[in-house]
Amino acid sequence: MQYKMICLDMDGTLLNDDKIISERNKEAIKKAHDKGVKIAISTGRLFTSAKYYAEILGVEAPIIASNGAYIREKDKDDVIYEALLGKENCEKIWSIIEKYNFFNCFNTYDTVISNKPFPKEYPYYKLNEDLPEDRKINLEVSANFQGVFERDKDKIVKAICLSEDYDRIRKAKEEIKALGEFEVVSSSLNNFEIMKKGSSKGKAVEVLAGFYGLSREEVICMGDGENDLSMLQYVGMGIAMGNAEYYVKDNAKYVTDTNNNDGVAKAIEKFVL
Repeated sequence: MQYKMICLDMDGTLLNDDKIISERNKEAIKKAHDKGVKIAISTGRLFTSAKYYAEILGVEAPIIASNGAYIREKDKDDVIYEALLGKENCEKIWSIIEKYNFFNCFNTYDTVISNKPFPKEYPYYKLNEDLPEDRKINLEVSANFQGVFERDKDKIVKAICLSEDYDRIRKAKEEIKALGEFEVVSSSLNNFEIMKKGSSKGKAVEVLAGFYGLSREEVICMGDGENDLSMLQYVGMGIAMGNAEYYVKDNAKYVTDTNNNDGVAKAIEKFVL
């Protein structure tokens, strides 16, 4: 099979544990791109954050952001796809998660709005320290989410809950899932993310493949977490990282090396180069 698009998760996949793209990964991606293979980033992160890493790759890279709720090419303003939560859904989500007193966020494509001050170890806070002003992710603290929902009703694509109390995170996640009205996934034990029903990385890969006139059999996806399952199961070649959860590996067609050992490059070298 000649593969024509590669979709890469970021954290735990393209990035090593130090949040760096290795030289071998960059080289393999560049070679695949030079052969005419489309490279796409597929992440739970905001578009603005994903764009920063896509630019490091130095290739044209469409971006699937916010776990599939937002798709856009990094160098164009035209949005390929977006699935907005809308004011009523945001209010319904907030009515449930507010009582748990987590660190809660509602995200647009370029802004994180939280109910509590951002801790210094928060990933976007740390990333902003090294970015020029025009590349920083907007971080906003608001005590009035109702006002935020009205102001950003046509922008919010995702809600996030974070806590080190894993039992309460699990309980709140199940309460939201029981509604049957949202897509709910986790990227680690200390969080879960809420998107509009039908939003997923798998759906977004389907949309992006259709946008470029590709079949699912012509696409490779790589990932390591629960939020990657849908895209690994959808495409012709779903590849799990060596550091992936066991159930992700069980649903993949191939398991490559870890994110700290150039797993992305090794898979590209095997299946594309």
